Amino acid sequence: MSHRGPDQQQTHLSEWVALAAVRLDVIDPDGGDQPIYSDDRDTVIVFNGEIYNHSELRRELEHLGQRFHSHCDTEVVLRAFLQWDTDCFRRLRGMFAAAIWTESERRLVLVRDRMGIKPLYLHLAGHDLCFGSELKLLFEHPAIERRLDLNALGFYLTRNFVPSPYTLVEGIRKLPAGHWLEWRMGKIRQQAYWTLQFQPDPAYTLDSAKEELDSLIRESVREHLVSDVPLGLWSSGGLDSSTILHYAAEQSGHPLKTFSVSFRGRSFDESRYFREVAARYGTDHHELDLSPELDLPSVIERIVFHADEPSADAGAVPVWFLSEMTRRHVTVALSGEGADELFAGYNTYLADHYARLARRVPAAVRRAMLAALGYWPVSDDKISLEYKLKRFLAGSLLGEQEAHVFWNGTFSAADKDALLHPAARRPFPPQSFDPSLGPLNRFLHFDQLYYLQDDILNKCDRMSMAHSLEVRPAFLDHRIVEFAARLPEHLKRRGSRLKFVLRELMGDKLPAPILRRKKEGFDIPAHEWLRGVLRPMLLDTLNRETVEATGVFRWESVRSAVGLHLERHANLGYHLWGLLILLLWMKQWNIQSAAPVAARRAAYAASSAT
Repeated sequence: MSHRGPDQQQTHLSEWVALAAVRLDVIDPDGGDQPIYSDDRDTVIVFNGEIYNHSELRRELEHLGQRFHSHCDTEVVLRAFLQWDTDCFRRLRGMFAAAIWTESERRLVLVRDRMGIKPLYLHLAGHDLCFGSELKLLFEHPAIERRLDLNALGFYLTRNFVPSPYTLVEGIRKLPAGHWLEWRMGKIRQQAYWTLQFQPDPAYTLDSAKEELDSLIRESVREHLVSDVPLGLWSSGGLDSSTILHYAAEQSGHPLKTFSVSFRGRSFDESRYFREVAARYGTDHHELDLSPELDLPSVIERIVFHADEPSADAGAVPVWFLSEMTRRHVTVALSGEGADELFAGYNTYLADHYARLARRVPAAVRRAMLAALGYWPVSDDKISLEYKLKRFLAGSLLGEQEAHVFWNGTFSAADKDALLHPAARRPFPPQSFDPSLGPLNRFLHFDQLYYLQDDILNKCDRMSMAHSLEVRPAFLDHRIVEFAARLPEHLKRRGSRLKFVLRELMGDKLPAPILRRKKEGFDIPAHEWLRGVLRPMLLDTLNRETVEATGVFRWESVRSAVGLHLERHANLGYHLWGLLILLLWMKQWNIQSAAPVAARRAAYAASSAT
């Protein structure tokens, strides 16, 4: 895992435990090595992440009698644990995963930050516990079998990611965000120290909400700017990253560095927006145009290696190149991740709202409209009206939970059934929306628990840490998260206006084009790539031998999807992207299918008949 922290690499070994840590030196590079011990060397910590309020915690702990030997935040966490035990975790503000071992008690405590910004994987075998910040780390243990988890596969195909606590490998799980786990002499106990709770307060007005949000963002950005190494900001030219840049520029005594990527030549060009923001705040701006000449096949192979679990989100590609470019100039970057899930920034939240109205129209009428349009989108433009209308009509024929997942994902339940051998199909484990929440908050709650953590933050952490870059999402300070959960729904979405309170707050602060800009996201040309520069990789990976060897997928369905896409009868680029990444990942790490023998026999019979 040296890519996660080439500056420090330390180990602790004893009869009961083996600990290792790598870390970037970001705050006080000379402050101390890992691991860090208590004075009597009975307790030791290994740590990944940053604690933004470490200075104030240090002062409090010193007042209580704790003696420090460094200025690093890792020692603050250790001293806080020695003082308050697991109650200390609720006092920490930041992104982190940590392991704390007490030799005299034969006790290990693992913990993960509230929003799941930093990863932590677990494998329990009898009384033994293996854990690590990356899934592939656990593959180094000879007792861990590399078998595909078919329950998790269903999630992956439908949602493009695997939600916590599941992974695509049987027997390996993620420690849920906001939880700690205790191993004591082979016995396991797990508990939440923080829970995401939506309790809208009707007393909020627009003015009072703006005032509080202004204060919270300013304080969060101030803490996130603390660094003893070069720091910059990711800028997409959208509302979220521009908001972080605005508050950072207010508090920085020197010009900031900003970094952007775009797909110029596509239907939507972000460059004019992030250039305008860079000019407005006088930043030292760096940008990169993502084009097929950037050797996409080799980059995708590297992405598969670093991704741990495969992600069908093609957004990993621009984040990879953005991280690579950023790391050439700085070690830390602030980002705008999280605001969409906190304040309702995705068009899917509008689709959820309009679908409730559309379902008043008889389903037969909506089916006829969809049939008249043709189910599969045929335009190369991801954001075309035709694409949106077809996807919306298809979703309106589903239940509200399934529709919300469908709009963010790829394979519908029917598509997935056609793709998988019957013996490889599994029902979803229960992960329902909270019915006690309002019609918007139930979707926001769901996305913050799963989509934000296991897609957006997962992608950001793996792609940035592959380049030894630390990315800090300032919107995900838990005080801002809790504030957003207290807001009434009408302050998040008002009519068709998304992120209403944030947009109103920034109305007199940001350039007008940024405020008027519609939510588009990266217009990633996956359809075009798979028909062009990635076509050889697609055909070489999704071939009959490889597909049938899984014992999971039906070759005829895969062949049909590839043919429809390459012959331009349908745009199935995002569906095929997920399958491509999955099979590349299985090959990279020698993941064996856990498919039943019946599925393998069926595949063999079909092959023999041909």
